[in-house]
Amino acid sequence: MAFAQAGASVAVTDIDGTRAAGVADEISGTGGQTFPARLDVADEREVDRVIEETRSRFGSLDVLVNNAGVGARVGTANLPTDQWQRVLGIGLTGAFFCARTAAKPMIAQGRGAIVNVASIMGLTGGGLYPNPAYHAVKGALVNLTRAWALEWAPHGIRVNAVAPAFVRTALVESLLADAALKRAILDATLIGRLIEPEEIAAAVVFLASDAAAMITGHTLPVDGGWLAR
Repeated sequence: MAFAQAGASVAVTDIDGTRAAGVADEISGTGGQTFPARLDVADEREVDRVIEETRSRFGSLDVLVNNAGVGARVGTANLPTDQWQRVLGIGLTGAFFCARTAAKPMIAQGRGAIVNVASIMGLTGGGLYPNPAYHAVKGALVNLTRAWALEWAPHGIRVNAVAPAFVRTALVESLLADAALKRAILDATLIGRLIEPEEIAAAVVFLASDAAAMITGHTLPVDGGWLAR
């Protein structure tokens, strides 16, 4: 929605095709140009298909946002291999598939912007509960942001990341049922409240826009002061 409001044509992708269609309908209802697509980012063939469809429909591919991710709140000693692989497959390998495919038309046209959604858990050990696979993914995305920025700068492609703290999403709302955990989250956030999704979206749009033309290889915490402690 934020990208559409900024004037972008938007491909809305989700592993749940019905949800993608719902968001696309909202954008279309405000006059935006969009289309929905079901996408499992862990499937490289689906990634190739959807990115090619996006380029074909809109005439170019200017921005990629890597925003898919899951966690596994299980300590390392008890973390099943399949859960570890699932978290990495979606959050890290999926981002690699999308960036690899999106970079090709961006290189050809000599411009582009990629924004990875990392996390403060890629910049800190966390400490509220164990989530080692998620930490591994988000830490890797922070460093891939630097590596891709270096690799693709000669082609006019900027690569940045945002690192949110706890955002008011369905996933986080499920954590707030634990009163002690909710208190710990709020106590660790200097501003004293959860982040709203629109506040992350604004940072992503900024990093993708010409207003950030001289920013690349940077991870921007949007954390309410979490990392200031």
